[in-house]
Amino acid sequence: MKKEIAFLFIAIAFVAGIVVGVVVAVYHEDQTITRPAAVKQIPPSPTPAAPTVDIQKQIAPLLSILKDDPKNLNALIELGNVYFDSEQFDKAIESYSQALKIDPKNANVRTDMGIMFRRKGDFDRAIDEFKKAAKDDPKHVNSRYNLGVVLLHDKGDMKGAVQAWEDYLQVEPSGPRAENIRNQMGKLKGMIK
Repeated sequence: MKKEIAFLFIAIAFVAGIVVGVVVAVYHEDQTITRPAAVKQIPPSPTPAAPTVDIQKQIAPLLSILKDDPKNLNALIELGNVYFDSEQFDKAIESYSQALKIDPKNANVRTDMGIMFRRKGDFDRAIDEFKKAAKDDPKHVNSRYNLGVVLLHDKGDMKGAVQAWEDYLQVEPSGPRAENIRNQMGKLKGMIK
């Protein structure tokens, strides 16, 4: 009899743990997706301060390479990445634009440039860049993911975000990000009705 009671308590504790876990997960997810009341405008980030000495050490050799070889694709991309990481939006966009003149179908560079436009608050241009990247590379997942993020969080377009993420899941149907997207899409679809 004591074993049966012990097993009963273990089963009850197990079920209670699952219920608590589900409740906490649902509560946490509800906090991450909210219905936009209107188009949410994110003000552009303040102009970053002058680059630090470490960043200047990364930038100087790249500028030197580009002085001798202005069409060095790798140097342009790396320079854009340094500006990206140091939040120098305009300089990153300029470097990426130069790289795209050489390699116009580079979906990674185009997506990074789209992210820079988003951070500047130019959401429409970001959307255009993400769409171009996805068109140029039908297997490119980051452009589709970022398109959904901008449509949802910056433009308040839940239907557009769901469509972008459905396209994402066509390319990458499994993995941690895919599962998170499915969860968010389920909540969005419930809000759209």
